[in-house]
Amino acid sequence: MDGCIFCKIANGEIPSNTIYEDNDFRVILDNGPATKGHALVLPKEHYADLFEIPEEKAAGAIKVAKKVAGLMKEKLACDGLNLVQNNGPVAGQTVMHFHLHVIPRYENDGQKILWNPTSPSAEELVKIKDTIIG
Repeated sequence: MDGCIFCKIANGEIPSNTIYEDNDFRVILDNGPATKGHALVLPKEHYADLFEIPEEKAAGAIKVAKKVAGLMKEKLACDGLNLVQNNGPVAGQTVMHFHLHVIPRYENDGQKILWNPTSPSAEELVKIKDTIIG
């Protein structure tokens, strides 16, 4: 897609700190990382979000993330890991090119990649389930 910065990075038109690359994906270090080693899995083809990316490419992104996560565990000695994938501005997506964050976590790293749990009733959960599955 013309003008997409992640397309340009994924395809090598803009230099990046690449830590992995194959025919379909490039994994780069995030320029504004949450923690040491925070990386982005970028497909080389443009898909705006989870709703556009074909299932096989989405599965490929997870496979690449798992490979990179193993490297992070081995080389950076992280204590845990978050995989984060945002869709739409309200969910925190700032670049409209599908990408998967691989965020190594360390004891006392100060990051809070969590949410505040709510307390729906059993009836509300059934209603939501019925709405989703029809």
